[in-house]
Amino acid sequence: MTQPRDPYLPIRERYQAVLARMASAAARTGRPAEAVRLVVVTKGQPLAKVQAVLQAGAQDLGENYPEEGVAKMEAIGQPDIRWHMIGHVQRRKAKLVLTHYDMLHSLDRLTLAQRLERLAAAQGRVLPVLLEINVGGEASKFGWPGWDEAQWPRLLPEVESVLQCAHLQVQGLMTVPPPVAEAEQARPYFQRLRKLRDFLAARFPQARWDELSMGMSADFEVAIEEGATMVRVGTAILGPRTRL
Repeated sequence: MTQPRDPYLPIRERYQAVLARMASAAARTGRPAEAVRLVVVTKGQPLAKVQAVLQAGAQDLGENYPEEGVAKMEAIGQPDIRWHMIGHVQRRKAKLVLTHYDMLHSLDRLTLAQRLERLAAAQGRVLPVLLEINVGGEASKFGWPGWDEAQWPRLLPEVESVLQCAHLQVQGLMTVPPPVAEAEQARPYFQRLRKLRDFLAARFPQARWDELSMGMSADFEVAIEEGATMVRVGTAILGPRTRL
């Protein structure tokens, strides 16, 4: 009698395939596979798929909406999972992010940093964060303006203010580039983020600038070739989302 096929076997297969592609991309730049962390984006995915990718070996999960992620955390109940907030955070959701998430990729404005700083100080916690940069000049995207290199010096006062938040640990930058038809077309945006990271690191050497969170399902290999240390991959592993 034929055994029924595991309905979530494709998730395990795709997860391993993405890891292999990541390792190959890292090797092309002389880096080991472990130099790049895979954050599996579980936004809009049912709990069964999330559990399947955890069984496949995933340790880092990314969510766009604080409440959705918290509901999954409570349902899964695994304390060893690292949860990443990768979506835009409203000020009123700051406490939820601070209380439940291990890292915030999308710190996109000074007012949010100041709100998080006050909350983190009250909790006695230090939150690792990445500064979100708008590298394409899209009005629909959040983040500090980073598309015009000539204007980068104007970012310095606000970046300095964020760095002065004792309970926020800035570890690098994050971006979501404009949509492109081919992955290769995203390369200039990743190069721009890396160059901006180097610009900020030269001016604020006391801070950590190790992380570059860039690259998603359609372009993560190009992002890794351009220095990504974290890639955020969802549909290439879990398939289409059941809801937006």
